Amino acid sequence: MARVQASDELVPRPIFEMPANAEVRDKQNSDNCSQDSGVKLKKRINLIDGVAIIVGVIVGAGIFVSPKGVLKYSGSIGQSIVVWILCGVLSMLGALCYAELGTMIPKSGGDYAYIGAAFGPLAAFLYLWVALLILVPTGNAITALTFAQYLLQPFWPSCDAPIEAVQLLAAMITCLLTVINCYNVKWVTRVTDIFTGTKVFALLVIVAAGAWYLFSGHADHWDSPMDGTLTTPGFIALAFYNGLFSYSGWNYLNFVTEELRDPYKNLPKAICISMPVVTIIYVITNVAYFSVLTADEILASDAVAVTFGDKMLGFMSWLIPFFVACSTFGSLNGAIFASSRLFFVGARNGHLPAAISLINISCLTPIPSLIFLVSFHFKRIPYVDNFY
Repeated sequence: MARVQASDELVPRPIFEMPANAEVRDKQNSDNCSQDSGVKLKKRINLIDGVAIIVGVIVGAGIFVSPKGVLKYSGSIGQSIVVWILCGVLSMLGALCYAELGTMIPKSGGDYAYIGAAFGPLAAFLYLWVALLILVPTGNAITALTFAQYLLQPFWPSCDAPIEAVQLLAAMITCLLTVINCYNVKWVTRVTDIFTGTKVFALLVIVAAGAWYLFSGHADHWDSPMDGTLTTPGFIALAFYNGLFSYSGWNYLNFVTEELRDPYKNLPKAICISMPVVTIIYVITNVAYFSVLTADEILASDAVAVTFGDKMLGFMSWLIPFFVACSTFGSLNGAIFASSRLFFVGARNGHLPAAISLINISCLTPIPSLIFLVSFHFKRIPYVDNFY
């Protein structure tokens, strides 16, 4: 009896397909996530998108809050400016090292890929699980909660917003960004571009208001900029710690190297463009802060930008919390996009369940990895909010 073979039309097409293990891929085709199948993550990130990802992730809530910590441990506004400049230089050096690593090891996964290449699979496995259980979900949960707190602040101007409202809004925005990341990478890059522009515009508003105040004859804060400088090594280290916190995120483009067009050129270019831009914006923003606010006002404020807005923007001061919320929204979007690739690559290498390395054949996005990531976010949101 002849065997009856089903036609191709009768065979259901799978929703997901699994890419081949990264170590068996041909180095000449390192931009493919799969050599055995036609499913791969497309190279949809250009140079402008790469710059937007780096700037978007770096410029979060830090610059709106961290000036207090830098000033507290610097002791003077002059040394604070020096610390901000040197933090930018140190971050630039670290980013350039990652640019070299990204061109030598053109794989997604960032730190995970580089640790694996340098120290072997065990060290990479340990890093992956530390990132999975602690680093990534906790950091993203803090960003989501910060977004919710600042967005709700105008509705509760005289007190803190209810914890339940903050947690619910943080969970909703995390779900929304996860859906966007699942649906289309182009949507992710457009959201990143838009909100990066928004946060840069917000900082330029602060700079413009500070410049107007400074050049209108209020330069008395700069008469003795080094008065009160603290030279104790411990205080200097803490000042740098607070400054470097605001620069964190310069390595996130390395998590999506396989989706970057011509990474050998665009990865170094994106870093060399974004880091000086961020440093310049941070320095002139702090000059604006110090021109308008006294040292005591900055040290007494939990959100320096909000205090600045209350003093300079009058009835438009609500714009500052709104801009901070937009800033954290863009940062969270970039963090979800990049960190999901970390777990996708880890699963592809066998360090997480293989299902997490599946790619949706319609959207060409790692939907299981994104869902896996957001589930850990939900576990961290109540804990982080109660901790703070």
